[in-house]
Amino acid sequence: MLLDNVRDFALMPISLIAAIIDVVYKGDREGALFYKVLRWGAHSEEVINVYSAIEHHPAGSFQVNPAYTVDAVVARLEGVLVREYEKGGTAATIKAALDRAIDQVHRETRDKGDRARDVVGRAADKLRLKIDSLPAEKDDR
Repeated sequence: MLLDNVRDFALMPISLIAAIIDVVYKGDREGALFYKVLRWGAHSEEVINVYSAIEHHPAGSFQVNPAYTVDAVVARLEGVLVREYEKGGTAATIKAALDRAIDQVHRETRDKGDRARDVVGRAADKLRLKIDSLPAEKDDR
């Protein structure tokens, strides 16, 4: 994991510099240098293979829903942004639409334990409000 983090630490400034160079000096293909750095990163990720130790371990395997990867969520939000822009939405309506989309993703990905915790939290909040609204007893000492 240390080697993987050192690689990430090194690739971050290299990728930023490559992106800046690609913006300033247009090459044959847009972003060619940046994508070359990404290929280095992908190759080194495969070579280091940090998580290979748990690959065949029964407790180490889990499935990721492809609808909730970073790329999928960004594409979903981008779709909302484009639709609102094409409808002639204002900054406020676009922000509201993005907020609704983000809330929808949160609802879809929330664990059952989180839902139960939210229900208990809301019930506790309502109970606190009722207790706070009761008249205080006078102490006649």
